[in-house]
Amino acid sequence: MAEKIIMLARARGASAPPTCAPLFAPAPAAHVPAAPEAPTGVLGDALGRPLHDLRISVTDRCNFRCVYCMPKAVFDKDYAYLPHAALLSFEEITRIARIAVAHGVGKLRLTGGEPLLRKNLEKLVGMLAALRTPDGRAPDLTLTTNGALLAKKAQSLRDAGLNRVTVSLDALDDAVFKRMNDVDFAVADVLDGIDAAHRAGLGPIKVNMVVKGGSNDGQILPMARHFKGGPYILRFIEYMDVGASNGWNMAQVVPSIEVARRIGAELALEPVAANYSGETAARWRYTDGGGEIGLISSVTQAFCRHCTRARLSTEGKLYTCLFATGGHDLRALLRAGRSDAEISGAIAHLWRARADRYSETRGLGPGGPGRGADKVEMSYIGG
Repeated sequence: MAEKIIMLARARGASAPPTCAPLFAPAPAAHVPAAPEAPTGVLGDALGRPLHDLRISVTDRCNFRCVYCMPKAVFDKDYAYLPHAALLSFEEITRIARIAVAHGVGKLRLTGGEPLLRKNLEKLVGMLAALRTPDGRAPDLTLTTNGALLAKKAQSLRDAGLNRVTVSLDALDDAVFKRMNDVDFAVADVLDGIDAAHRAGLGPIKVNMVVKGGSNDGQILPMARHFKGGPYILRFIEYMDVGASNGWNMAQVVPSIEVARRIGAELALEPVAANYSGETAARWRYTDGGGEIGLISSVTQAFCRHCTRARLSTEGKLYTCLFATGGHDLRALLRAGRSDAEISGAIAHLWRARADRYSETRGLGPGGPGRGADKVEMSYIGG
């Protein structure tokens, strides 16, 4: 089946109008080594980083138009999304996930777009929850959502086997939040979804705030005050140059150290050791026992050397970096009747060759990796 090229905007700077460029060019089927390879439970890349996390995008659609991810100027009513036949089926997703878990993946995260827009998602959750690692454990099964549909879906997701959720919320002030999501969605409805998830047992719940200078950085302290002392972990994420459509500009990045300074000036903080090697968020806790926050510093304090994540796109391409310019087509192998051993070998071949470290090389200028090329959109492979 011929693969469709989706036209997306290439942002040339904060003030430059978007122009159309082919971002998702057809990808060849992932290379299958001559000798099939059975998983051993441990798989390292070229820099010694193990494969531990698989993020699975179940849809390229979203009901928000967040300015840093799916700006309305690009993703408008005429935007051509993937046809349903191009999406991986739940059975295909589960097959790839099963092979990945056999290679050592211990954490599966469902993403989008907005994953709760995928019809009958609970069925997929149940299928993934039944997987087991080589030592017999169930993988940690999580989901990232904007929260718009969470109040309605939380209990059914928990009943199906989902462990926990992460919810995106970029402001507490309604006017600011509506400017960020650009669809007039209210803060109260997201908070209702978070509370519903808590009641359903989908915790510990993390709340992610992408901080964009000049847009919502005035909400750092209000968000900290609101979630301090509660059961949820608030995390602040630096505005990243993911994809080619969000008009990213370094001047709009609020460094995590500045976030910590602003909060700490009113609510005393102290650093805490990471929960595990490769944790993306640096942990800080309130000295009065009021809980903790996380700071994700992909721009100013890159953590590439500890990255253990692979990403599976909506239509079955495997990406080895959030900032990648191309993926490797696993769907073609699935639909060509390749065996599990052959697909396992293809995944192992791809991961062993992985040497991505985009965030560490971002400052190398136009000649650095990823510069001068269209990076994959975050809405296509999840954050």
